[in-house]
Parts: sequence; C-alpha cells; structure tokens
Amino acid sequence: MKKDKESKKAEAGHAAPTADAAPKAGPVEIKIGKDERTFDINDPNLPDWIDKKALKSGNYPYDDKLPQKEYEQTLEHLQVELVKLQAWLQATGKRVLVLFEGRDAAGKGGTISAVREYMNPRTARNVALTKPTETERGQWYFQRYVAQFPTAGEFVTFDRSWYNRAGVEPVMGFCTPEQHRQFLDETPHFEQMIVNEGIHFFKFWLDISQEMQLKRFHDRRHSALKGWKFSPMDIAGISKWDDYTRAIELMVDKTHTKHAPWIVVQANDKRRGRIAVIRHILRALAYDGRDLDEVGRPDGKIIAEGLKFLKD
Repeated sequence: MKKDKESKKAEAGHAAPTADAAPKAGPVEIKIGKDERTFDINDPNLPDWIDKKALKSGNYPYDDKLPQKEYEQTLEHLQVELVKLQAWLQATGKRVLVLFEGRDAAGKGGTISAVREYMNPRTARNVALTKPTETERGQWYFQRYVAQFPTAGEFVTFDRSWYNRAGVEPVMGFCTPEQHRQFLDETPHFEQMIVNEGIHFFKFWLDISQEMQLKRFHDRRHSALKGWKFSPMDIAGISKWDDYTRAIELMVDKTHTKHAPWIVVQANDKRRGRIAVIRHILRALAYDGRDLDEVGRPDGKIIAEGLKFLKD
C-alpha cells in the first residue's frame, strides 16, 4: 500500500527544521500561568518577570542556588564514587545505560559532563544521535539506538533517546499520531527486554520551569560562547510550552513502569540537579567499595519517581 502524505512527511522529519524553514527569532506572545507576556529573545535586557523569579518559579523549593564551594566539594566526593563504580563494571562485565531527557535547556549536557568528567572515556561514552539517515528511516524505530547499547563493562549515557517520539516529534509534527500511539504502547515492552538482558537501566527527566527555560534561552542567545546551543527548534518551541507539557505527562503516564521508572529531577538549580542525578545512580548500584556516607541521601524536594513533580 502507498503511504499517505502525512506518514511520508512525518518519516522525512524526525529532527529540527532547517534554519530557513524555522520561525525567525523575534517578539512572541506567550502565556505564563494566567499572565499574557511578550518575550523578545533579541532584546539583550532580560525582563524582570523572568530575571527575578526564574529560580523560584514552577514551585521550585529553594530560594538560592547551592553554594559553589559546597557544590564542588560534594561533586568531587560523588565523582570519586563514580570512578569506583566504573572499576566495578570493568571487573564484573556489568553494563549501565542512562537516558537523559528533559525540556530544552534543562541541563542534560551539563549533567552528563558532570557524570562522566573523571570516568575513563574508553568505557564510558555518551551518545547524542543526529537526525536519522535515509537508511535509518527505513529501519525499525529503535534499531539505531540499540546499536549504541553498552557492551560488557561499559557505562553509556544518551543525550536524548528514543523518547524523541514521545515529545518533540508529536509536538512538532515529525511523526504521525499513529506512530506516536504505537511508540507509547510498545516502549514498556522494549524496555522490559533491556532490563531482562541484565543492563542496569536509568531514565531521567530533567524538568525546569517556563521562566527558567526562557532565561536560559536568553543566556544562550546573547553569549558568544554558548550561542551555538540556541537553535531554530528552541525558537519554534517557545510558544508550545503547553503542548510539550501534555506530551510529557502522557509519556510518563504510559512509560513509567516498575522495571523502568522515570526519575524526575527539578532542575531550576543545575548544581542541585546534577548532585541528585549522580546520587540516584550511585545508590542504585551496589558496586565494590561504595561509601554511602559519601554518596549521601536523596533530596526528596527535587527528585522523585513518576508524575509527582509534573502535575500541578
């Protein structure tokens, strides 16, 4: 049978539009809670309603960022434990697979860097796939991701994953409704296979408030060092906050399982978010030499399973 036009268009997408096809950066009308706001990403002056409220917005439980000195000391202790964990993986041949998903600008890349900073890159690698090739578009949807799974002794992180089909693809029209529905139905079974294979599997959702996302987009837009991070997809997504919210809630509802739970981290403060992620991984794996006093206890104010932090 011939595929309909909608399916062909969706399968040709999967990734960001070209710069020419994407919306141009400029003033946009957006809704923040009950307030209607105008936001201009090109204005070098960040509005006060963002600048003064970003950290605490979205019911974030802390008034201030974790102090830099405390963050650095805590992170160093945790990174020592990660080195022990990697040695255990090498000695036992066990495998770890960690997915990082989240709102745009939620801090996925920085968190992955903090996790991997002192791990041996020969057996700790990060996967950040570009849009699928023509060959990959003709494959089973999960196939190109499975090809990147860890072998014996490896620690593998994914900076975005097959969950593109639960978020950006349906919101931006890069897949059909039927492809989206099929993905949500099949993914729990796919992930059961991963766990049955003996892979230690983690799924993190890094969540930030709308004001914090706008602040980070603005920082990128006006930074000579980070400007490359601000993409046409960011521009296109600014006015689709509510669409993404609905997609995220549906994704977690359908794919949060006992064998592969979603771990949601409130990440308005990147420092606390990184600490929370690393602690969760270390507490979940009984590696040789683990020092739980150094690992510390989870911060229940910002990390939880499932929809706890995603529902108003």
